[in-house]
Amino acid sequence: MQTRIGILGLGGVGGYFGGLLAKAYADSETVDIVFIARGLTKQNVIENGLKIVLDDSEMTVFPSKISDHPEEIGKLDYLICATKTYDIESSLSSIAKCITKNTVILPLYNGVDAPERISILFPDNEVLQGCVYIVSKIETPGTIRKMGFYEKLFFGSDTAPIGKLRNLQVLFQQAHIQSFLVENIDDTVWEKFVFISALASATSYLDQNIGQILQSPESRQVYVALLHEITLLAAVKGLNLPDDIIIQTILKLEKTPYEATSSMHRDILAGNNFELASLTEYIVNEGMKYEVETPTYRMVLDKLSKIVSLV
Repeated sequence: MQTRIGILGLGGVGGYFGGLLAKAYADSETVDIVFIARGLTKQNVIENGLKIVLDDSEMTVFPSKISDHPEEIGKLDYLICATKTYDIESSLSSIAKCITKNTVILPLYNGVDAPERISILFPDNEVLQGCVYIVSKIETPGTIRKMGFYEKLFFGSDTAPIGKLRNLQVLFQQAHIQSFLVENIDDTVWEKFVFISALASATSYLDQNIGQILQSPESRQVYVALLHEITLLAAVKGLNLPDDIIIQTILKLEKTPYEATSSMHRDILAGNNFELASLTEYIVNEGMKYEVETPTYRMVLDKLSKIVSLV
C-alpha cells in the first residue's frame, strides 16, 4: 500500500521541498508524490517538469501526478501546505474530498496562525506545526530558484501519534531534506516567526532588500525595533525563546544573501496580494490582546494597509 503525499502550493517552499520529494520517490512503489497546482504552473510542470535552479546547478523533477481536481488527486496520507496564508481556507476547501480523517496535515506557511485556522476546517485531523528556513522564490511558473546554502525544515506536534511523526521524518530524510522532528515545536515556530515577521514588515515598509537594511543605520533601527516588539509579545504569551533571540535573528539575517528580500516585499513589488494579515497585523492584534505596545508594527500596518486595499 502506497503512502500518498500531497504538496499544496508550488512556490518557493512547496516547490523546493516538494521537488526533493518527487526526485527521491520518482521510481518508488511505496511512496506517491502528488503536486496540487493549477493554471500555468500546472501546465508547465506537466509539459516540462518542475525545474529547481540552485546557485551552481539545476534539476528537473516530475511528480507522480499533478492536478487541481480532487477526483484525480485522490485520498492523501500526508498533506504539506505551502500556499500563501491568505489562501488557506479557499485552497484547502477546494480539495476537502482528498482529506480523510487519517490525513496528517503539515502547514509550512509564513505565520503562526495556520494550524488553528486549518483545525477549524478539519477538526478531526492531526494538524502539525512546522516552519522552514530557506531563501527561494518562483522564477517563472514551474521554475523555483533557491539562493544560498541555508535550508532547514522543522515540524512537530503535541498530539499526533509519534509513529506518524517518525514516519514523516524518515520520508524527509530519505529525500535528503534537512528536517528536524522537534519536541517544543511552538517555540521553534515562533523563533522562525520572529525572523520572518520582522523581515517582511521591514522590507515591505522600507521598500528595501536585506543588504540595504543592514547597511543603513536608520533602516536597521526600524528592523531592530520590530524585533524588540515581537519578542516582548512572545515572552508575554509564554513562549520560551532564547535570551539572545534578537542577536541570533540579526546574525541569521547577516548570513542571508544581501540581494534577497522577503516574499511579502516581492509580492508588493509585483502588485500581488500579500500576507499583511498574518505577518504584521497579527502582531498588532495580539499586542492589543496581551496589552503589549507595538508602535513600530502599527506604523508598518498603517502604511501597508493602504497598499493592500488597492490590490
